[in-house]
Amino acid sequence: MPEASHPSDGAAPHHAKPDQAEGLLAAPPEQRLLAPPDVVTFKHVSKTFGHGPDAKLALQDIDFTIEDLPNTGELITIVGPSGCGKSTLLRIIAGLKPHFPQTSGQVLVQDKPVREPGPDRGLVDQKYSLLPHLNVLENVAFGLKLRGVKRSDRVARAQQWVTKVGLEGSEKKFPSELSGGMQQRVAIAATLILQPHILLMDEPFGALDPGIRLRMQELLIELWNEQKSTVFLVTHSVEEAVYLGDRVFLMAPSPGRLVEILKVPRPAEPPEESRRKPWFINFCQALLHRLEEESPAPHGVKV
Repeated sequence: MPEASHPSDGAAPHHAKPDQAEGLLAAPPEQRLLAPPDVVTFKHVSKTFGHGPDAKLALQDIDFTIEDLPNTGELITIVGPSGCGKSTLLRIIAGLKPHFPQTSGQVLVQDKPVREPGPDRGLVDQKYSLLPHLNVLENVAFGLKLRGVKRSDRVARAQQWVTKVGLEGSEKKFPSELSGGMQQRVAIAATLILQPHILLMDEPFGALDPGIRLRMQELLIELWNEQKSTVFLVTHSVEEAVYLGDRVFLMAPSPGRLVEILKVPRPAEPPEESRRKPWFINFCQALLHRLEEESPAPHGVKV
């Protein structure tokens, strides 16, 4: 897929329905035979929790394909009202129960059905998932230890990642001694050190102060540009979704559905500067309007 160019100031967001599958941009069949396998494919995926009258349909007929873009990667942001299945979608990709397996449909990673969690997928969420009895360096190196990497190598690589996320001097501190932003930096380093082909992020910056959140967005873009991986990031912030995403998945609830895919330019400046651009403001306003259209009215309120 070609990269999106910057829309002219004041332009409305370009969008495509999920069922269009960007067919106009698809390569000819003979070229597709030579292309790498798609990173993630959902084919008519639905997920129901529970059974009988208490069953809840969380996802309904989700269809999308994320192509492999060598030396480029792609960052997909996912927005939608609470209860629309954003986290469920992420955890199905990760192969994590009880969200996985899907009730119906097919989920492929690298053209192979997802059977269980794997080292090709890494998850970072709002809870940080750090081991409290390990210090910063040990937390970052822990995944390499599980893979059998010898101590000298994993410590050296962990030190490199501690430096990358700006935590030099904090190597011996424990999670309880760190701020929320510092803990999230450790969690990101501990995941990216394993070089997952797919990075799954569930509201990773949701609990952070606004200023720290912007810094973390910049850090994510910087690290992602180095790794060139595929990232799925769930967020409730429209501005965060537009700043970070190559494409924004808009979801709707009752049941959870993927209703629209929006293409967005890649950020070329810090988030504070992007947010002042007329195109960025208009894009966010248009996306907010779509979210309002898809959000259910509060109980008892007529629309």
